[in-house]
Amino acid sequence: MPRKTTTTTHSKPATPLALSQLHIRLEGLEKEHQTLLKNIKRKRTELKNFVEKMRSLATDVFHRASPSFKKMAEIDQEIHALFAEIFSSRNLSKQTEKKIRAVYLNLQMAGIISPKLDREDADLELDEMFDNSESEDDAQDFNSRHHQYRQAPQDSEFPAVSRTDESRKVRQTFLRLAEIFHPDKVKDSETQMYHTEIMKEINKAYQEGDLARLLEIERQHEVGETIDNNSEDDLTRKCKTLEQQNEILVTQYENLKRELRLAKNTPEGAMVTDARKAAKHGVDPIAQMLETVEVQITFASEIRNFVKDFSEKKISIKEFLNGPANLDSLKQEMMEDMLEQMLSELDGVVMNF
Repeated sequence: MPRKTTTTTHSKPATPLALSQLHIRLEGLEKEHQTLLKNIKRKRTELKNFVEKMRSLATDVFHRASPSFKKMAEIDQEIHALFAEIFSSRNLSKQTEKKIRAVYLNLQMAGIISPKLDREDADLELDEMFDNSESEDDAQDFNSRHHQYRQAPQDSEFPAVSRTDESRKVRQTFLRLAEIFHPDKVKDSETQMYHTEIMKEINKAYQEGDLARLLEIERQHEVGETIDNNSEDDLTRKCKTLEQQNEILVTQYENLKRELRLAKNTPEGAMVTDARKAAKHGVDPIAQMLETVEVQITFASEIRNFVKDFSEKKISIKEFLNGPANLDSLKQEMMEDMLEQMLSELDGVVMNF
């Protein structure tokens, strides 16, 4: 009979279930960690580029538009001076002076000239416009809505990470990196220079509370914690560390998005957005703005000449109170804009019902 042979099989020891689950959990946390670091880096760059664009555009506007703005300011001051001269030198009845002051106030409220409102005159004009019909409850409601609109978003928008925990994690990471890269820790001059440059980045990130950047530096130079993949304690500790870091990174990412959103909602941010849209159509947005300013200068010049004619008694009080034709057209445009806004708000109320 043929001799039977015995085959010996060498099987690998089974990995404990707890370790397998920890490996899976750690892998998921690592993926989330890397995604957050990439998103933060991208959003940080986007915010930096947008702010730089705001500064660049503001500088460009300043250089190109300064002459026009200066001219507009000069005309504005001339109009104020003319009204001051009228009130001080003309012998006017109380009723006539009241009407002329109302014209002066209307020019300011319409944005044609800069506001230099006398509180008493302003209250009087507003009383006449609204006939005291606004109740105290309406006023309080308006103030409440206005306050809510201007309030900064609350921390409740973001994940509930304690500021103390966040600061502690940032500081711990900073101290760990500083212990490794402090220039005084090495004697070699070339290494000292290398460590000095790294410490500049570490200090900057720490001052800005930028945990993501500190962790990037840590990974870039491979100085992170070494763990034993077969140690349940090591894996558990690493998972807990990543969970805490990821919570802080989520908050940091949301804060960056919020900063970018707030920057875009500023007047300068709106200019950047409009400039980008115009550039796509091959339009110079600053040139367009200058054209608008020139139209405003022409309009203001006509107002200035009209007030000057009255100051020099070239037109009667009745003609002055009737106002120039271009002012009538402006009032019509303002009324149409107000009506359009009211209808839009009414549509919104109807839709809510």
